[in-house]
Amino acid sequence: MSKRIFLVDDSATILLSISNILTKAGFEIEKAANAEEALRKFQSGVKVDLLITDLNMPGMNGIELIKEVRKLPNYRFMPILFLTTESQQTKRAEAKAAGASGWLVKPATAESLLNTIKLVLR
Repeated sequence: MSKRIFLVDDSATILLSISNILTKAGFEIEKAANAEEALRKFQSGVKVDLLITDLNMPGMNGIELIKEVRKLPNYRFMPILFLTTESQQTKRAEAKAAGASGWLVKPATAESLLNTIKLVLR
């Protein structure tokens, strides 16, 4: 059974390129263009194995999204990766405190993306 990955990014280009990489690698993809849409899908019980979210989005940001998702019992232990242009240590620490499992800096290569996913989906 293939793993399902939930992608959240306000950039349609990023959503498309990442989902292409992941689909080619054999993953099923669920997408949302913003954190609010993603949260609604989580609240309605979407079945996914991993969340990959952008940090900076209009409205609710990625860290707020993670905090909300972590409150839902079904997703307490689901791996969550940040995919962002931010590389500051403070943001990284904040993301980790919110419940992020890992961090990828954009633009991430297909190879680094897939390697990181393999690590967290063991």
